Amino acid sequence: MRRVAVISLHTSPLLQPGSGDSGGMNVYVRELVSSLSQAGLECTTYTRADREGLPSEVIVEPNHKVVYIEAGPHHLPKEALPEIIDEFTDRVLEHLLANGGADAVHANYWLSGVAAHRIKHELDIPFVSTFHTLARVKSEGGDPEPGWRDRAEAELINCADAICVSCVEEEEQFRRLYGDPKGLIEIVAPGVEHAFFAPGDRAGARAALDLPRAAPVLLFVGRIQPLKGPDVAIRALHALHRPDALLLVVGGASGSSGDGEIERAHQLVDELGLHDQVRFVPPQPHHILSTYYRAADVVLVPSRSESFGLVALEAAACGIPVVANAVGGLKSLVDHGQTGFLISERAPAVFAAAVAAVLDDPMLAAAMSSAAATKARQYTWGFAAARLRRLYTDLTARQLVLGE
Repeated sequence: MRRVAVISLHTSPLLQPGSGDSGGMNVYVRELVSSLSQAGLECTTYTRADREGLPSEVIVEPNHKVVYIEAGPHHLPKEALPEIIDEFTDRVLEHLLANGGADAVHANYWLSGVAAHRIKHELDIPFVSTFHTLARVKSEGGDPEPGWRDRAEAELINCADAICVSCVEEEEQFRRLYGDPKGLIEIVAPGVEHAFFAPGDRAGARAALDLPRAAPVLLFVGRIQPLKGPDVAIRALHALHRPDALLLVVGGASGSSGDGEIERAHQLVDELGLHDQVRFVPPQPHHILSTYYRAADVVLVPSRSESFGLVALEAAACGIPVVANAVGGLKSLVDHGQTGFLISERAPAVFAAAVAAVLDDPMLAAAMSSAAATKARQYTWGFAAARLRRLYTDLTARQLVLGE
């Protein structure tokens, strides 16, 4: 096992998370591939050129490069990307064949999986998939996807040599919705960059962000879309009945209706009379987010579904209690009553009650802070890369899975 082709068709790992189609997956691909390359694997990430002026290749570090593939018009909405998968795959295969091939192909998200599935059969190499989100999981959370996506994912699952999930909870959910796959299921928990995300001085963080020193600060980080639940965070602030409390909403528009979602969020703030208590902050460079976490008393993660939830992990690494919806990987990241609270319903009043429990009890807040930071230390990108590298090696000794 020397070379791995990583497919991230719809979004570049070099993009800043928090807007458009950039989010936790971008961080996952960038950091995990970086750790794999540092462990000696030659990793090339293939992504679509989505705007003019991009270089054909970017050398990120030794053994780690990103290749931009020209496929279709640059400014395509995500919904139109299935139409250019074949062209994208042709160009990736051309690049692979001209540069020594690969020993495995690892897809991130279902669009990448369609490309990787074909690459598997053309090059006769193992196919690993990390779906990040799945149609049936999103449907359970109230965000239905088209039937053709579900059918495509079922086909990929049927032929994947390994499927990576982030935690036991995600594996159990996967088996419940899709049954036992022909290939392996491997738990590869994402990590956190502890050099950036670690406990720090709250007063200093608030001074840097021009925030009141003593006011309760709630934080929401994520794209402004229904799936992530910014409306729940805003309504929770209203239900808190604390006129001195502030809510920071850090993130940008996502998808074709993103601008409309931002407008609706602003309208909700106005309707609830929270204009002076909510600050909308544009997406921030990833390492800068640590300052926002350290400035907060509580981080809210009211997502309808989350395969993992990097925001919750990064907040915990900074020693900040998290109040999160009890779905997916969030159930493994938040220890209820110890590092934060898990909410079984996305009711703003319930979120507000959990936030109040932290704000009103400094001893509880301090204990949660310490426990959260301790728990987060077990998650590292190096450990994730070691598990993944072992998986790649194991697959080279196994017969490839053949779909029906």
